[in-house]
Amino acid sequence: MEFLARLHRHDRAIVVAILLAVILASWAYLLVGVDMPMPEMPGMAMPMDAPVWTAGYFALTLLMWMAMMTAMMLPSAMPMLLFYDSIARKRGAQTTAVGSTSLFGLGYLVVWLGFSIGAVLLQYAFDKASLLSPMMETTSVALAGVILVFAGVYQWTPLKQSCLRQCRSPLDFIMTWWRGGNRGAFAMGLRHGAVCLGCCWVLMLLLFVGGVMNFAWITGIALFVMVEKLAPAGHWIGKAASVVLIVWGAAVLVSLAYAV
Repeated sequence: MEFLARLHRHDRAIVVAILLAVILASWAYLLVGVDMPMPEMPGMAMPMDAPVWTAGYFALTLLMWMAMMTAMMLPSAMPMLLFYDSIARKRGAQTTAVGSTSLFGLGYLVVWLGFSIGAVLLQYAFDKASLLSPMMETTSVALAGVILVFAGVYQWTPLKQSCLRQCRSPLDFIMTWWRGGNRGAFAMGLRHGAVCLGCCWVLMLLLFVGGVMNFAWITGIALFVMVEKLAPAGHWIGKAASVVLIVWGAAVLVSLAYAV
């Protein structure tokens, strides 16, 4: 009982330490992978010749995408996770909430694992259609323009706005979707992951425009996600960025038309 009481007192610090460890490990994996020579990169490697899509290559590519989604999305989910932890601790009296908060986070990441599987399948399709460079950016100007315009337009859709509101308001989410117990924590994590997926999945497609292997591009999108979700004016910053994306994509498509 004394151990549990001590654990309860340091609950928040333990949760923060776990989250930071996962986030830093994911970013370190990406940074090391991008900086290593192409033929030697574990999981992020892509030789200059077209890759052979074996089961092992698929698994390593999935690992790369999952590390990328964890690095990019988990920081913006920290306020929600910490808010959940504080509520769970108050409801649990003398028991620690580390376990239930971890299950919440696991549920959140399971959703992004599902997205990562879809992203790998999309990468496979692009690669088989010879639409990807060694840096995993599209070689099709038309496809790049369409993705940019689509990402900009999606920012204005009701689904995007509804999901963004929930991501920006932990209190509303907890009050609406609270479920008790470990199963409830995991279910809430799945729900919040689905909300964040609805908010950001199109932004992740921009990785195929700037390059899945482009660390600066990855970092830029991750920072934009954090600003849009956490900054007081994030809602308006997102809409302003959508205009930039639409204009950028339209300019790319127009340049293609003139080039024909």
